[in-house]
Amino acid sequence: MASSSLSKQKPCDSSWTPKQNKLFERALAKYDKDTPDRWHNVAKAVGGKLPDEVKKHYEILLEDLRHIESGRVPIPNYKSSINTTNVDEEER
Repeated sequence: MASSSLSKQKPCDSSWTPKQNKLFERALAKYDKDTPDRWHNVAKAVGGKLPDEVKKHYEILLEDLRHIESGRVPIPNYKSSINTTNVDEEER
């Protein structure tokens, strides 16, 4: 039974590391909505997460995007970390 095999797995921590988030983003690009067993594949690519956890993480991401696009959450004003001196030197 599928539920018994899932119950034997160790529960994963609900926090996501920056590395896991990057792996998650890459896996989403690789495994689109038409991919069979998408959440299983994404979870495997991320590591340390169950398919239900990556699906929930995706749903939260979509909700965050809806809030930003609706204007309820302002888009952050990120400061550029590029040193223009180094960029100019590389162009020469």
